[in-house]
Amino acid sequence: MAEFYFKSNGKYVVTVENGYLKWTRKGMKNYMVQGSKGEKSVPIKNISAIQLKEPGLTTGYLQIAYSGSSESKGGIFNAVKDENTILFNKKELQQAKELQELVESLQGEMSSASGSQLSEADELKKYKELLDEGVITEEEFQSKKKQLLGL
Repeated sequence: MAEFYFKSNGKYVVTVENGYLKWTRKGMKNYMVQGSKGEKSVPIKNISAIQLKEPGLTTGYLQIAYSGSSESKGGIFNAVKDENTILFNKKELQQAKELQELVESLQGEMSSASGSQLSEADELKKYKELLDEGVITEEEFQSKKKQLLGL
């Protein structure tokens, strides 16, 4: 489990755990803008984008886009009201970058894991075709099937 604390522009507690990105808003500033919404929890595999806007004259933010969410447009003024946005200042920029890199890294691991499962299925299909064509025996096919499926 990884935890991140953003305290300067509203208070956010962000955790990355068991394939989920979770964040909770704390403090009066967030309550005034967002109300009492509780913890937000999104499966990392469903995140389609994580946008990082570095702080300059205004605050910075991480905006999380995922299937079914509506992304706010219009920069920081709309991002402040967006429930899928985490605000931070210059002192917290490095921490925000680490969070973004962690999520993107986990997404890469998940996609490569699902890619290897597809290739195993494709390989099994090829061996089935060889069996049907009479190139290999039923025994050879079953042996390869067990090997591919880890049985």
